[in-house]
Amino acid sequence: MMFFQSRILIVSAVSLMILSACNPTDKIQATDVAATVNGTIISESRVDMMVKQAIAEGQPDVPDLRKKIIDQLSMQLLISQEATRKGIDKKPEISEQLELARQSILANAFVQDYLRNNPVSDDMVKEEYEKVKAQMSGKEYKARHILVETEAEAKEVIAKLRKDPTGFEKLAMEKSKDFGSKVNGGNLGWFDPRAMIQEFGTAVENLTKGNFSEKPVKTDFGFHVILLEDTREKIIPALDQVKSSLTQKIQQQNMNELFEVLKAKAKIEINQLAASGVLPTSESEMTELGK
Repeated sequence: MMFFQSRILIVSAVSLMILSACNPTDKIQATDVAATVNGTIISESRVDMMVKQAIAEGQPDVPDLRKKIIDQLSMQLLISQEATRKGIDKKPEISEQLELARQSILANAFVQDYLRNNPVSDDMVKEEYEKVKAQMSGKEYKARHILVETEAEAKEVIAKLRKDPTGFEKLAMEKSKDFGSKVNGGNLGWFDPRAMIQEFGTAVENLTKGNFSEKPVKTDFGFHVILLEDTREKIIPALDQVKSSLTQKIQQQNMNELFEVLKAKAKIEINQLAASGVLPTSESEMTELGK
């Protein structure tokens, strides 16, 4: 339980100090007062927020949870008041952290507000589902491969397979440079050829079930010998199974579009020296930078 108490204290410290500035005492109703610390109010709504956060993070919803959180918020506020009295909040590095935290809170609030006011409709989800179905249509393939460095090595493997077609797995474990699949006899499982490097995917599509490539297949990785074990039509999940993920995808797309619009309207000037990590270290360098 001590871990829980210190965690709440640390996680909430910055947000409490920032929110205090946005929640003046004279605007809080008397019925919304959970506690006061040196005249500064901790509101019931803030306690409610922290209770929900604690429960969402897996803390047990026990009867004394609210009291513990009020105690923690009180101590937290007391410490922050003492820090302010000592001028710690005016230190450049602390001011910077507080401003970054404020921006983060506002940015997250903006995103939540946008999502709340721009819900994804069922029609939008269905339209996205049809796009995904079109992209997923077709066959998928189950294959093994042996990857070697030279064409001569690949031809040697092919020659051995012609003599003993059943020896593919053993050869893969002995010869393949693909350490991810060689331990499984070159097994690549089921895959869409379009997800593979083009030369490899094309070679797989041109094979017939049970046969291996009669010529080495060259890619940027080396030379492959491929065995096609099976093919099947792609299994496309029902809409209900992917509705949640599609909704999130659409939300992300919409947010990205909004961000691009905001960015296009803004005037953003980036100090290229700062971006590269090279900053002026002397007054003369600062002068040169300003020219």
